[in-house]
Amino acid sequence: MKKIVLAIAFIGLGSVAMAQQVTPQDRAGKRAEIIEKMQQREQDHLAQMQKDLKLNDTQVAQIKALHEKQKAGMKADFEKNKEIRQARIEDMKAKRAQMDADMKRILTPQQYDQWQADRKEKMEQRRMAMKDRRMMKKPIAPPAPEMK
Repeated sequence: MKKIVLAIAFIGLGSVAMAQQVTPQDRAGKRAEIIEKMQQREQDHLAQMQKDLKLNDTQVAQIKALHEKQKAGMKADFEKNKEIRQARIEDMKAKRAQMDADMKRILTPQQYDQWQADRKEKMEQRRMAMKDRRMMKKPIAPPAPEMK
């Protein structure tokens, strides 16, 4: 009986784990969806500015061009700093590997295993805290329109 229950539990856990795997097509679809939402938000913002500030078509076109120029500049800055970020990541990985090797040399195998387990647990706690913070920042529902 125990074996059957355990077998069912393992199959259930395995199917849940398989269901959570993300395929490249899922990522591409999600990325396209995010880009579409961003473009829609930009259009809505520009339309709201046109309404609030009573902009003419020339002004709207100029503001749109200015936004495009700013986005291109930000993208260029991001690409320029990409190498620096990558170098920092590699440096941090090297330092972490050195720390790991030093700890392995200092600790007994049991202590080292415990240290690794503690480190993984703390990392998971940090991930969950970050996820919670991101969830707290997302609005649950759009604000209700003001009544006049």
